[in-house]
Amino acid sequence: MFVSGTDSAPPAPRGASPKRVLGIDPGMTRCGYAVLEKLGGNTVAPVSLGVLKTKAADSTASRLAQLHVDIEELISEFEPDAVALEQVFFQVNVRTAMSVGQVSGIAMALAVRHGCQVVEYTPNQVKESVTGWGGADKLQVQKMVQARLGLSRPPEPVDAADAAAVALCFLASEPLQSRLIDSGAQVVHGRVRAR
Repeated sequence: MFVSGTDSAPPAPRGASPKRVLGIDPGMTRCGYAVLEKLGGNTVAPVSLGVLKTKAADSTASRLAQLHVDIEELISEFEPDAVALEQVFFQVNVRTAMSVGQVSGIAMALAVRHGCQVVEYTPNQVKESVTGWGGADKLQVQKMVQARLGLSRPPEPVDAADAAAVALCFLASEPLQSRLIDSGAQVVHGRVRAR
């Protein structure tokens, strides 16, 4: 089920060279998303924040099918240039890690099919980029996302804030990545490598 988030706004006006990114915090029950647009300089406008929800009582296949539809709708509606995801990392709960990986795979495949750049970041990379410290907690991330996007309150639920943090991480690192790629580097598994 597509659930609109807090502080949702109509698409920001596009400038000469906007960079729109869809950040995703993958999850089976709650998949956070944030569409942000770089307007120029360090100005970033929130376009839409929220969560995609599935019912725990439904089968895994049905839930993945619903997320496939919902993520494709997001990409079609907001037409991002890039999709940035929080990378799946080892968890004690293998079942959770597996479902997060399945949702990530759907999002990456849809993004590529729609011509979007796809980049993954570790949780520590995201936290460091947004708060300046890789060990920041959820509340610190929420408050920094609020400040960076000029929101009236911290974005909720936390899944939407995490997705916005991933998108902010992309927007912060993208200019350097683009310069490196222009100079002959290549992107392998979301990381820029010299040739």
